[in-house]
Amino acid sequence: MDNTIPTPDPTRENLTGRLKRWCSVTWAAINEAKLLASLDDETVKLLAQDNALSEQELRELIAKGPHAADEMLALMKLLNIDPEEARLEEPAEFRDMHITCVHCGEKTRCRRELTDGSAAADFASYCGNAELLDDMRNRPELLAK
Repeated sequence: MDNTIPTPDPTRENLTGRLKRWCSVTWAAINEAKLLASLDDETVKLLAQDNALSEQELRELIAKGPHAADEMLALMKLLNIDPEEARLEEPAEFRDMHITCVHCGEKTRCRRELTDGSAAADFASYCGNAELLDDMRNRPELLAK
């Protein structure tokens, strides 16, 4: 008898799985927002300045949750770009790309194409970071080793 637990296929996630994932993401966003709310105004101001954001932008980004730009990281990896190298070499550009991804209206399409494997071929037609990603793909120091 096989006692292994079957791993669900992410492309066929059922309603319960999607609901669990949504709850997890929402819970994380709530906790991040609570943490930000517990900070004094001066600390929030300094955090925003350190990240070249307004206080309102910082609050909006935190409210979206810690996984709001996971698609950007997945796409970078798919394109053989090392996200950590990009973050270290081009911190302002990386931050701007992160913000663009957080506010993107094409997340459903992006996730679908990342899942079905067509994102590398099609991202340029909808991704707000397409130009920067193409530039990064031409920089050997940013490519995964």
